[in-house]
Amino acid sequence: MWLNPTLSGQGRILVNSAQTASRIGDKLSRRRFPFNPLVFQMSQPSLNVSAVLAVLSLLWTETNLRLNAFVQEAVEAPKSQFKVSIDEGPIDESVLGTHGFAQSDDVRIHYVTKGQGPLVVMIHGFPDFWYTWRKQMPAIAEKFQVVAIDQRGYNESGQPIGVENYRMEKLVGDVGNVIRHFKQDKAVIVGHDWGGMVAWQFAMNQPAMTERLVILNLPHPNGLRRELANNPEQQKNSAYARFFLTPDAASLLQPAALVEWVKDPEARPKYIKAMERSSMEGMLNFYKANYPREPYTLPDEALPKIQCPVLLIHGLKDKALLSDALNGTWNWLEKDLTLVTIPRADHFVQQDASELVTRTIVNWLNR
Repeated sequence: MWLNPTLSGQGRILVNSAQTASRIGDKLSRRRFPFNPLVFQMSQPSLNVSAVLAVLSLLWTETNLRLNAFVQEAVEAPKSQFKVSIDEGPIDESVLGTHGFAQSDDVRIHYVTKGQGPLVVMIHGFPDFWYTWRKQMPAIAEKFQVVAIDQRGYNESGQPIGVENYRMEKLVGDVGNVIRHFKQDKAVIVGHDWGGMVAWQFAMNQPAMTERLVILNLPHPNGLRRELANNPEQQKNSAYARFFLTPDAASLLQPAALVEWVKDPEARPKYIKAMERSSMEGMLNFYKANYPREPYTLPDEALPKIQCPVLLIHGLKDKALLSDALNGTWNWLEKDLTLVTIPRADHFVQQDASELVTRTIVNWLNR
């Protein structure tokens, strides 16, 4: 879910939760799975689907449901029976913009665009799609042209076959081609999670095309490398990303279970449909193309410094990406950093604290 590759294929991903990892270890220790809560390895050749779905659900939510109850619901219940308890309110999708496609070599990239003015490209993470920015798009579009994309493999974008088609240079290339599609030389790049890593890498490799950078819950790659190499808790929290590297992982994913994190009842059906349209293999190829294998070490090469101003927003309840990785970010930037931490927000900060995030981004862009 959360990676920090360089364009040469090196990288790091930080995922999962230390607390949930321990809890899953307690539960699975009574099952037929060799589980080490520090190094989560699915070593049996045949995996139990129900157990895997339980792992994924516990990783993405802090639910108090019993394991067996969730498995039964995720595997057997109709999609309409998935419940949520937080209502963020409905949103009229027609106000979000116009749908279109940009060509990126042989892959079509779906986008939704609204507004006029300087270009703002918004990039989602895993497991997500363009609609994750629904709360931010109308306000930003008052003075900018917003373009929210589906990354390759997701929803209505092209879904090429093969791990090599999801290497970081391809993902960075998609963003550049979207900018060129709108006949612009540069853009403000906004990214969350995987989209955040693509945004960091785009700014490093295409500084002339990066006007400014807005990153949500994805620390700078150097911070991620440092924590994964040196922080046992962060190492433990990357457990399910390692599961995604296993050959049969995609066949065990269920769209309804993937969107268990979505709290908005109006958005939940849209997310299920988007995941059903997406390529499970393609989404996991992000990991297989860019996620490092153990042992985790600090790379020898230095990353280029970011040449533009950066707004970094981080929900502090994020168990997958520990806030320790934020330390030292200013050492890797040439220009100013604005760091905003939100104590009550989790990993999907743009939805957990949508009003604050929207206001922060708009004020920063308009300064």
